[in-house]
Amino acid sequence: MSRKSLRAAPFALAAMAALSAASFVQPAAASSHREAPFITTVPKVDGTDFYMFRSYEPGRDAFVTLVANYIPLQDAYGGPNYFSFDANALYEIHIDNNGNGVEDITFQFRFKNSLADITLPIAGKNVSIPLVQAGAISASSNAALNLKETYQIDIVRSDRRGGQRQAVTSAGGARDLVKPFDFIGTKTFGSVAGYEAYAAQNIQTINIPGCATRGKVFVGQRKDPFVVALGKTFDLLNLNPLAVSGGVDDLADKNVSSIVLEVASACLTSGTSPIIGGWTTASLRQARLLDRTPPSGHSVAAKEGGAWVQVSRLGMPLVNEVVIGLKDKDKFNASKPKDDGQFADYVTNPTLPALIEILFSSAGVRAPTKFPRQDLVTAFLTGVPGLNQPAGVVASEMLRLNTSIAPLPKGSQNPLGVLAGDNAGFPNGRRPGDDVVDISLRVAMGVLCTLNVPSAFGCVAADAPAGALAVTDNGTATSDAMFSAAFPYLATPLPGAQ
Repeated sequence: MSRKSLRAAPFALAAMAALSAASFVQPAAASSHREAPFITTVPKVDGTDFYMFRSYEPGRDAFVTLVANYIPLQDAYGGPNYFSFDANALYEIHIDNNGNGVEDITFQFRFKNSLADITLPIAGKNVSIPLVQAGAISASSNAALNLKETYQIDIVRSDRRGGQRQAVTSAGGARDLVKPFDFIGTKTFGSVAGYEAYAAQNIQTINIPGCATRGKVFVGQRKDPFVVALGKTFDLLNLNPLAVSGGVDDLADKNVSSIVLEVASACLTSGTSPIIGGWTTASLRQARLLDRTPPSGHSVAAKEGGAWVQVSRLGMPLVNEVVIGLKDKDKFNASKPKDDGQFADYVTNPTLPALIEILFSSAGVRAPTKFPRQDLVTAFLTGVPGLNQPAGVVASEMLRLNTSIAPLPKGSQNPLGVLAGDNAGFPNGRRPGDDVVDISLRVAMGVLCTLNVPSAFGCVAADAPAGALAVTDNGTATSDAMFSAAFPYLATPLPGAQ
């Protein structure tokens, strides 16, 4: 399909806007923290959210921003070690630019933690301090920082393990890039503004082999930007899913560790198709040997080796959290999109709508009745025809973005995305302010069926008795104050003390 035909696609997006305009509620958002049994044991490689959107910073609309968040539910005061990335892990962002469910481009991130071993003279002896800092830290000086974090980026084309691997460097040619330390508190960094100045100096312009245009990268702690009634949601939906307003934000006091990458759209697409798919993964070494008598040093209590084993996977939000059965959650995290046929029953015959009906049947909530759920396959596995579905697509779970759709500036974006006629938002990619929980709940209950477009969704309004209901998780409304209008878009993290 050409770029022109995609822009003039026959799919009735205007009908989606008209539908949602009659059913707006206060928006909420969510993340995929602690979604599978094994990943709860290794939080440093727990992917919490993945975003992919055309950059809406003025003058940057020729770029795509990719955000992979890790290490969930960070309390800002979580010292003395805070939340460094795992130096024994491999963090990756994958791009499929031909719709076959296989990565064509992979960005790999490896981290290194270096201990300065700052000492103090105590009664004639130099003794190592117990903290990660020995004094104030600022944009002009980090000499008092006892633990320094750096990372390297590689780009791999074709297979992530066997493809062509090339080093990504800073504009000045540096291989090692600096991750700013977490926001310990305002005494260490002077103020909130002082920390942001310290962090911002590590926004790097980068040379990406094979790309004619330089990109940007930032890796560091950010405020977890999402609002969700997390506790109530998993307490058997202990909330009113038809409420007009909410107010619960269980992530209001949490930070997250972010990998933010901005790449020219032309460097990610292939041929004439403007559509890309994306997801993030994290992998650990296959073997770990614990040292009964570890030497002095930092993170030296184990030796790790062997092949990389994928333990975390995240594309579309909420899939492993509320779609995949409990017995298969670890299996899904270890899998690749091309093999998603093994999980098809969870999408075509989903349990979540049935659970919602069981819990709220007294309020007239009914699950869709047409199976298999082609509407869910379209929304979450193939992309929507005329919007973000690539030609010859193989059904596979990932975010899909049509890079030919112009971004909307901050302040003009609708948190309900495509459902509200904002085609630059979810499920056409995902922006930080998109209310993926409310959107996904409404799609699960059959909102797409109410459009009466069976050629696209395999169902009509009669198949979704609750399809027009404004289902919500009652989360606090998002606001522009939660985000930035410029790279890296996510807000300054909360301080550990002030």
